Amino acid sequence: MKVLLVANYRNDRQESMLRFADALENALRALQIDVTVCRPEPCFGRIKSGAHGIAKWLGYIDKFLLFPRRLRRMAAAFDVVHVLDHSNALFIPHVADRPHVLTCNDMIAVRSALGEFPSNPVGISGRRLQSLILTGVKKARRIACISEATRQDVLRLTGHASDRVSVVFMGQNHPYRPSARPRPSEKPYLLHVGGGAWYKNRDSVVKMHAELRRRRGAVAPDLWVTGAFDGPLPSGVHCAGLADNPTLEAFYTHAEALVFPSLIEGFGWPIIEAQACGCPVITTRQKPMTEVAGDAAVFVNDPLDVNALTDVVEGLLQMPGDEREAVRTAGWTNAALFTAERMARDYVEIYREVAS
Repeated sequence: MKVLLVANYRNDRQESMLRFADALENALRALQIDVTVCRPEPCFGRIKSGAHGIAKWLGYIDKFLLFPRRLRRMAAAFDVVHVLDHSNALFIPHVADRPHVLTCNDMIAVRSALGEFPSNPVGISGRRLQSLILTGVKKARRIACISEATRQDVLRLTGHASDRVSVVFMGQNHPYRPSARPRPSEKPYLLHVGGGAWYKNRDSVVKMHAELRRRRGAVAPDLWVTGAFDGPLPSGVHCAGLADNPTLEAFYTHAEALVFPSLIEGFGWPIIEAQACGCPVITTRQKPMTEVAGDAAVFVNDPLDVNALTDVVEGLLQMPGDEREAVRTAGWTNAALFTAERMARDYVEIYREVAS
């Protein structure tokens, strides 16, 4: 079987999608699948790269005007075409005559454009783009969603029959494990991984940390966050920036807990990354976080309730050693379920289905 993976434009710098493409390609090759990866290449994007301003519009030319002709030509030689990101659903009409699969990672941007999240308004051009993306998702013959939460959104927004839309959970994109590196910080710390996007709920995490310092004084752990941080860092808060995998492993390994109270997610990679490193996880009691964390995390019911979130964090910090060890052990067991090999095997079953 020959499979063409349609990956993301590198200039968009969507790190999670680039990692997904690499992980799936490597896992499929390990299963002896004949796989080729293609993606839009920078042409006009060489003038200026990035995901904002003029660079974004130059990227649109590369992705949506120049790439489709090459994609149509390449697709004819493959048994299955797999578009790896629903944000590239505009490519679906160009492979409609070939057996194809579309991975839908989340419907957050589409739902924002439809006005379902008033706190995240979308401009005119963004609404138009997301409308085109949703049209492409509706045209896909076969869709794989990375969580049941995303699957339910897809079914609701597209009207697809349930047998055309299934769940293939993400696998680890790196073999995370407890790190032998020294502690990144001398003082005990909590960790938040996910950047500053609105749905990551970083504001509540920072407010929780301030409340924790008010309650516990000098014994309160510090807070480390990843990604860019706008404005001055509050007292006791530190920014690790865009940490690479070994650095992130060390942060997970030595953290008191990963605090991941997202408002919505497509999947939530940091949950299983932390668990694989033996880091207790605090996350939101709703799908997909509950799907990914299983029964191996500590949950908060309302991630916007700063006092409730602080209570949950304090409760974990005050756990007896044997209970914290039980959380770690359950996390290791849970994270081991999310392998790249399992993900690839699930996709191979779908490839065989659509190819037949």
